[in-house]
Amino acid sequence: MKNYDLGTGKIGQLVRHFSVPCVISMLVAALYNIVDQIFIGWSPAGAFGNAATNIVYPFTVLALGLSLLVGDGAAANFSLECGRRKRDRADKSVGNGFLLLVILSLLLCLIGFIFKSQILKLFGASPEEKTCYEFAVQYFTVICSGLPFYMIGQGMNASIRADGSPKYAMACTLAGAITNLILDPLFIFAFNMGVKGAAIATVIGQALTFVMSIAYLFHAKNFKISKKSVRLETSILSRIISIGMASLIVQLSIVVIIAVNNNLLSKYGYETFASTGVAFGSVIPLAVVGIVMKVFGIVVSIVIGISLGGQPIIGFNMGAGNVERVKETIRTITKIVLAIGTVFFLIFELAPDFVISLFGKNNSPEYTEYARLCVRIFLSGIILTCFIKPAAIMLQSLGKSGKSTLLALLRDVIVFVPSSIILALLSHNIVTMLWASLISDIISFVFAIAFIMAETRKITQELSINIKEKAS
Repeated sequence: MKNYDLGTGKIGQLVRHFSVPCVISMLVAALYNIVDQIFIGWSPAGAFGNAATNIVYPFTVLALGLSLLVGDGAAANFSLECGRRKRDRADKSVGNGFLLLVILSLLLCLIGFIFKSQILKLFGASPEEKTCYEFAVQYFTVICSGLPFYMIGQGMNASIRADGSPKYAMACTLAGAITNLILDPLFIFAFNMGVKGAAIATVIGQALTFVMSIAYLFHAKNFKISKKSVRLETSILSRIISIGMASLIVQLSIVVIIAVNNNLLSKYGYETFASTGVAFGSVIPLAVVGIVMKVFGIVVSIVIGISLGGQPIIGFNMGAGNVERVKETIRTITKIVLAIGTVFFLIFELAPDFVISLFGKNNSPEYTEYARLCVRIFLSGIILTCFIKPAAIMLQSLGKSGKSTLLALLRDVIVFVPSSIILALLSHNIVTMLWASLISDIISFVFAIAFIMAETRKITQELSINIKEKAS
């Protein structure tokens, strides 16, 4: 940690140093499924293939959520213990996290294979839509087999960043993404494997990330994996889980959103497009909302990557008692994410057709019109989202897991899900229900501001007390 002067270096430079590779890592992780969707969109599978990947997507998000629960929790606790100069507990934070990742990844893989059909139905798949359902089964089967690679690789990435090697962490995910990008067109088009080929390319890329992450464990700078460090301890595990819970909630909320939306879209999609005579009424909204959710995921990955890049700075200085530096880090991150949110808001509102065109060509006027509305309405509160998501991570870095978890739940579950259901039931229209996103953004933004201001006041009070104690 001393190599990066977390306790004395300029905050702006530190945030940039840790955040840039972290953002790239988060983007690359988000792009795994998005790259698949882009190539599938331009393949013969088209909208049916994109709808299928949207059905499987929440299961991969669940896997990511579990890996971030452990990975972010272990990394944050590692940073805190380093700030307190407790080397033994820092080692155990990473070691316990690694073993827990192995256990959870194997368990989720087993559950996926045993309950495959039930899981697909839960996320909106309908056996009656045979083409889409078959694509979903093909994609799910391959993706499920690669879950251990995916979860362990993504989970250990946070500890590698916290260890002072953000560039290597970036290289791990970048290598896997580039591999996926190269193999996708090869398997989908050259080998004519379609949706299944896209899944195989993804798993191969994830396996490469996994291998590189494991290799780092033998050359870490500030922690050591040993028999002692991987021996599970209740106190360490509880700390990891409590700190990382917000990261899990963020991902679980996405799972809930997609599951609820997919089922609502399947039910009311037919009614919405009945008057147009479109035969595949449920496939259009499933494909479009899937695309928009992936775009949303890109933006969220950027701002979360920035806030995660600031996590070692906040955690170390909180542990060391440098509360003024903690406040400055929070201010710096907030300015950056709001600027990013403004840029994306302008893109979504002024050029929605460009955004949709990246995911393939569709000649259906109903598809184009719904896609345009979906981008403009569903993403209209993106500036607010770009503050809400980092606010949850910053609260997590401060050790305020309760407020962090509540904020994550508020935006994506407590407000959004009921709003979507109520709007859909009242209107029976899949356009009206899109406004639930803006409603949840506005309400959650108010709470996010209140939480951050409250913690900032507490930090200021702590600084005042520390000054008085030193003076006396």
